[in-house]
Amino acid sequence: MINKLFLFIVLIGMPLSIIGSVMHWSAVIMFIVYCLTIIALAGFMGRATESLAIVSGPRIGGLLNATFGNAVELIISIFALKAGLIGVVLASLTGSVLGNLLLVAGLSFFVGGLKFKRQEFNVYDARHNSGLLMFAVIVAFVIPEVFSMEMGKAQTLSLSIGISIILIVLYLAALFFKLVTHRGVYQHKTDEVEEHEVPEWSKKKAMFILAVATAAVAYVSENLVHTFQTVGETFGWSELFIGVIIVAIVGNAAEHASAIIMAYKNKMNIAVEIAVGSTLQIAMFVAPVLVLISLLFETKMPLVFTMPELISMVTAVLLTIILSNDGDTNWFEGATLLAAYLIMGIGFYLL
Repeated sequence: MINKLFLFIVLIGMPLSIIGSVMHWSAVIMFIVYCLTIIALAGFMGRATESLAIVSGPRIGGLLNATFGNAVELIISIFALKAGLIGVVLASLTGSVLGNLLLVAGLSFFVGGLKFKRQEFNVYDARHNSGLLMFAVIVAFVIPEVFSMEMGKAQTLSLSIGISIILIVLYLAALFFKLVTHRGVYQHKTDEVEEHEVPEWSKKKAMFILAVATAAVAYVSENLVHTFQTVGETFGWSELFIGVIIVAIVGNAAEHASAIIMAYKNKMNIAVEIAVGSTLQIAMFVAPVLVLISLLFETKMPLVFTMPELISMVTAVLLTIILSNDGDTNWFEGATLLAAYLIMGIGFYLL
């Protein structure tokens, strides 16, 4: 039913996106059309990556899902950078961290916990990811904020470039560690009970759909960015709220759906890998890549967040680590994460 709905939205949304942009329809109407179309396209990306995940295993599957899910947000952010909307980009990065750690993980734990009293996942992966989360968000994001207080703009940008390069190198090293040198070293009993499934689509079909959907998302995203200012003025939304809540939810729709479905199927290794792995990819790869890409545009983006953004991300990381480090979860832990997300959402709306 949901798949048919997504197909219907894409078949209607893509022509409307093209016609509306050419005929200059109302920005508010086009904002809604663009968002629904991107979410539907993300649904197809999620199904394609799920098919690839069945073939590749939970770690690579989760990585693929996070990568193509984040590709949507990366595309939106690049066009926002081009338009000089630095505040929206930084806010969307914040929203991705909060959305993945609190909303996606929270919904996964909650929905899965309603069906199963207790769900387990690889505790070794959880602890490994905890260390990286502490480094990526608390060290790499807090340091530029602290040092920028005593620096000029040029020095702050240079610091951001240096940190970005280090983050990218460490992220690639983390992938090499997990997928090559230490693949299978830290096994957990949950790794052995993944049931055999037949993928919905063949490998070639899944990769083709991913490529087409990504190209379509790139087109729609460029038009979506141009509606932000008008929509913000119409509804009284700040750049911060648009980035943290709206862009983050739309941009990460693919992994939102996939993680929840995996949790409902009791495949918590994949669900956690999507939620936490996507956060790590945002913090250690997407954010630094955007800093480097911004050097090509007129307005450069330093890796400096506002204090509410920074404190929210640090809080989300610490709460996630505390709840997930035991490799065990239930619906109440999911409800706790969701409650934290709602509190922060209200705060960003009122700012």
